[in-house]
Amino acid sequence: MEKYLEKINRVIANGRYKDTWESLSQYRPPKWYEDAKFGIFIHWGVYSVPAFGSEWYSRNMYIRGSKEYEHHIKTYGAHRDFGYKDFIPMFKAEKFDPSEWVGLFKNAGAQYVVPVAEHHDGFQMYESELSDWNAAKMGPCRDVLGELTSECEKAGLVNGASSHRVEHWFFMGHGKEFESDIKEPLKRGDFYWPAMQEADHHDLFSSPAPTEEFLNDWLCRCCEIVDKYRPKIVYFDWWIQHSAVKPYLKKFAAYYYNRADEWGTGAVITYKHDAFMFGAAVPDVERGQFADAKPYVWQTDTAVAKNSWCYTEGNNYKSAAQIVRDLVDIVSKNGRMLLNIGPRADGTIPDEDKNILLEIGKWLKVNGEAIYGSRLWRKSAEGPTLIEEGQFADSEAKAYTSEDIRFTVNGSYLYAVCLNMRGKNSICIKSLAEADASRKPNFHGIVKSVEVLGCDTPPEWTRNENGLTVTTKTIDTDMPVTFKILLD
Repeated sequence: MEKYLEKINRVIANGRYKDTWESLSQYRPPKWYEDAKFGIFIHWGVYSVPAFGSEWYSRNMYIRGSKEYEHHIKTYGAHRDFGYKDFIPMFKAEKFDPSEWVGLFKNAGAQYVVPVAEHHDGFQMYESELSDWNAAKMGPCRDVLGELTSECEKAGLVNGASSHRVEHWFFMGHGKEFESDIKEPLKRGDFYWPAMQEADHHDLFSSPAPTEEFLNDWLCRCCEIVDKYRPKIVYFDWWIQHSAVKPYLKKFAAYYYNRADEWGTGAVITYKHDAFMFGAAVPDVERGQFADAKPYVWQTDTAVAKNSWCYTEGNNYKSAAQIVRDLVDIVSKNGRMLLNIGPRADGTIPDEDKNILLEIGKWLKVNGEAIYGSRLWRKSAEGPTLIEEGQFADSEAKAYTSEDIRFTVNGSYLYAVCLNMRGKNSICIKSLAEADASRKPNFHGIVKSVEVLGCDTPPEWTRNENGLTVTTKTIDTDMPVTFKILLD
């Protein structure tokens, strides 16, 4: 680790990015990320073996009285005899086919893929020289991140990786509170290390704060992923906003951006909770979105399942239509969606996940020109349905109407996407009403033609002071309907 830290300091010293917010504010997202609107997130790891509760099983199974604790004893026995580490030999991934996975993502219309490289449980899904507790040496005995990266490159998809490592500081700590397989002494490199006491509240200054030894280990692990797999996007989960982590975040960003400069690939870091100074990376909203359009690029990460990020038995799934409506709303506001799936421990993707992805891909094949490479229009939306801004707000489907329309622009075309046209045969786009001689900032441009994507019959349309009214055949779909409007 000491040699790696020397390398990190050397790269920062020789590169244009230094580990200060002043220097990192030079950052600009690469064009590929501005154009990309839809990515796939993958939560797959040791927690996929118990497939119970959620991907937080490794923490919750050691909390006495939790449903995971009770389930664990009933199913696997006492924690002192069968702990979380004992799931690793059961994580065989015997049916894992990375080319099949990437083929599915391609058919779903995804442009980038972000596998979880290390989750809170501390098990690395890649080959590592910093710890032996990784998928290349245990469990599947395969470099999962490496294989997915290779297949993404073959398929023309942008490769990424996510790290949730920082929460490992406290994630296994409850196992020390009773007789379990988590015992002192623990040292760096051990699977359960450091298993510190979890604070009552996770705030910016909660204690015990991560130590220099742990944060140097965190930094080296993150930089190792960068060096070995050259991800073009690195996703960080929450808690990196802790005050103790800030200097190490700056070091990582400077190192990653400088390495991307060397390789000419561009780089994206996504973050939550103002962990980075605004402008130094890309903000992310977990399971939510913004109410209004933003002048900066942003991302939402969400999942096909409402209750869990990983595969668990009996997952509660969203519909493909709900996800596509959210995608359209997000894109109209300068965002992009990173949509998570959860494969089973054997490496198969559940039919529910698969079918949702294929339905999204079917819609994008017809309507993708309104999404891919699109930009903000003068307005992002019209209609009565209000969007609740913030995280953890996308579980329930929104009650959109035929008046709820989202706008994007691509070249000479304005795209007006009606979020719910089921049973309707016409809409009125009020934002395209003919402008009068007043000084109000109405739309003064010329509408030359209108078509409905996926419909062979040209629609009828008229424009007056009330709006652009488009009439087509009656729509019988839950999916959004796109009107392609040529402007001049």
